[in-house]
Amino acid sequence: MLPEMPQKGRAMTDSQFTPIPQMQAEVARLRAAFDSGRTRPLEWRRAQLQAILRLLKEREGDIIAAIHADLRKGRLESWMAEIALIRTEAKHALRHLKSWTARRRVRTPIAAQPGRSWVQPEPLGVVLCIASWNFPWQQTLQPMVGALAAGNCVLVKPSELSSHCAAAIARLLPEYLDPEAVAVVQGGPEETGALLECRFDHILYTGGASVGRIVMRAAAQHLTPVTLEMGGKCPVIVDRTADIALAARRIVWAKGQNAGQICINADYVLVHRDRAAALTGALAAEFRRAYGADPQMSKDYGRIVNERHFDRLQALLSQGRIVQGGRTDRGDLYIEPTIVADVPGDAPLMQDEIFGPILPIVEWQDEDDLAMQLKAHGKPLALYVFSRDQGFQDRALDRFPAGMVAINDLMMFAIVPGLPFGGVGGSGMGAYGGQQGFRCFSHMKPVLRRGSRMDIAARYAPYSGLKERIMRLALR
Repeated sequence: MLPEMPQKGRAMTDSQFTPIPQMQAEVARLRAAFDSGRTRPLEWRRAQLQAILRLLKEREGDIIAAIHADLRKGRLESWMAEIALIRTEAKHALRHLKSWTARRRVRTPIAAQPGRSWVQPEPLGVVLCIASWNFPWQQTLQPMVGALAAGNCVLVKPSELSSHCAAAIARLLPEYLDPEAVAVVQGGPEETGALLECRFDHILYTGGASVGRIVMRAAAQHLTPVTLEMGGKCPVIVDRTADIALAARRIVWAKGQNAGQICINADYVLVHRDRAAALTGALAAEFRRAYGADPQMSKDYGRIVNERHFDRLQALLSQGRIVQGGRTDRGDLYIEPTIVADVPGDAPLMQDEIFGPILPIVEWQDEDDLAMQLKAHGKPLALYVFSRDQGFQDRALDRFPAGMVAINDLMMFAIVPGLPFGGVGGSGMGAYGGQQGFRCFSHMKPVLRRGSRMDIAARYAPYSGLKERIMRLALR
């Protein structure tokens, strides 16, 4: 995912930013609240999760309006990609909270008998969640579900680029969630830098790799663990057995969401050379079917977040041969869904994450050629495979590393609450979502409880041959 930068034209004003001393005071206040023990009871945790569900239901209109003001997303897209995902996550956590927080017994060896051993989940403390602008509600509230279920206090920093959503988040969260344990701060790079100087017990950052490195360096000063959700060039592999019509329909659905500004979206398509012409034609037809001859007039097609990102994307359109689309309108922050072919491998379009509605089509000849092309782009956050050959599917799973994989679809693993969400290598570090989200913000504390009536004398010096034989048996 691309790093956040100050927004032209629609940025927050400095007056909306939280003063740095107030940020520091919020951290101290949350620390005191956690130390008081108020977040540990299961009743408190359930109440916060239920409050998130009430917020989503009662303020759905406010949420969708704020998203539209920032990104021009359609109503159903906003509901599906943000509200529905958060709701599913919160309901899943409520159903499983008792089992997640329960002690998990483990075997105690003879040498530690009589005794009992277990793993006991423990909240970490004060968690910082730095959200991105492309899904401002989902990337704020979904990680919070795991953090609150685990019994933590949470400080949220929404993106300044999605300024309407950030303002709504700052206004609404204190109305629904415990204001003593959950806080929202707003600001740009300077404020975020100052915030990172504070000590947290865990930091979750969603954004680009360059800022991710800044977060890691700051966290290292306090030895704070981090979860980084970034991006990379997510490939779509289409083999010669794939259902071309299905592949085109699902690729277009994904690429059109949020005008392509999604970290797990299709960044480029690798299609077997025997199916390249058929797929390219099917994609072009599907874009026209979904958004009409003029997507700028479609109520279902969003806009680029700001002028800086618009200019970056427009510059990429000069690389390769445009097969479909290519029209732009800077005043409207509009870039038409665009298919590009014949892109040089060393062009920025094939080297950098696109994060927009431009889709390069690249051909491959055999699986070794495919592997070579994939390796050139590192480990992606997501990998997609369209194939009706289960053998090919299995080889792709075994051979091509990625943070997450979907076969014969795109992005839909995000709606499965039992699956963790996270990258690998340059695309991310750690994961959240479902039980993994609970574990992300918990310390799984090992405990051994021993009795005092029996003891194995052989463990104590001075040692002898007999004691050695006894301990070797006891520790088998």
